Amino acid sequence: MMMAVLNQGAKISKLLLLPAVGIAVFLLLWSMTANSIQTSLGKFPGPVAVVSQFENLYQEHVDERLKAQAFYERQETRNAARVAKDPTYEPKIRAYTGKETFWDQIVTSLITVMSGFILAAVIAIPLGIWMGLSKGLQAAINPIIQIFKPVSPLAWLPLVTMVVSAVYVSPDPLVSKSFINSMLTVTLCSVWPMIINTAIGVSSIDDDLLNVSKVLRLSAITHVKKIVLPASIPMIFTGMRLSLGVAWMVLIAAEMLAQNPGLGKFVWDEFQNGSSESLARIMAAVVTIGFIGFLLDRGILTLQKWASWDQ
Repeated sequence: MMMAVLNQGAKISKLLLLPAVGIAVFLLLWSMTANSIQTSLGKFPGPVAVVSQFENLYQEHVDERLKAQAFYERQETRNAARVAKDPTYEPKIRAYTGKETFWDQIVTSLITVMSGFILAAVIAIPLGIWMGLSKGLQAAINPIIQIFKPVSPLAWLPLVTMVVSAVYVSPDPLVSKSFINSMLTVTLCSVWPMIINTAIGVSSIDDDLLNVSKVLRLSAITHVKKIVLPASIPMIFTGMRLSLGVAWMVLIAAEMLAQNPGLGKFVWDEFQNGSSESLARIMAAVVTIGFIGFLLDRGILTLQKWASWDQ
């Protein structure tokens, strides 16, 4: 009984106490280092300054929402008065065009990165399975993957921008070109780890499982569904976790250059602004980017546990 209690205490210590100590030491070192760094815009922001900016950013978001609400209420009042005078009048509501807040830009970045990541998964997983099942296809495509895998998003973005500008021509586009540019850049940079890991996972399936499939004379589709996918799920999800991490990093750079609303544009705008609070606001964005990246990784890991047959 005593050993069980001690083991439980050790687990709690490992899960909660040690991470808390690590975070506390990091915050202490950050605070001490920040006080000793003087920049052209003032002292480098410490934890207290960053927390203060989170409060300011939230208040700006609330104020912007109140402005939008007041804008629509004024339109409704005017329209009601017009209809009272002229029953044939058709009310029109103009969309609010105020600036996107920090929290709006977080949502925009998440939509962009998940759109690019899902598109990459739709391409990469079937192709990786096909490559894993066919050594000839793997030999043919692998050199192309190795050539394009290290290419920086800064190199892809100008090409994507020109292609989208030439192909995506519409007087009333459903989504903005800057969104398409960022999404496709994310897809191009995150597709490779998924292809490679999926192909490795499929090609390394245990021979006993392959022999079972042959003995049962499973069709190609049933073989993939019953044998290949369950056995290669760990490697597929490893590729997905790597790809999502790459996608999130790539997105920030793409948003800076493409000026697509999002956290990358927020960082760039604050850098260009150069106010006394810019450093603290940029650091708040950096903390947010890191925390969201952590949550995305945990989300994929949870999805893997749900999808894995042995969990």
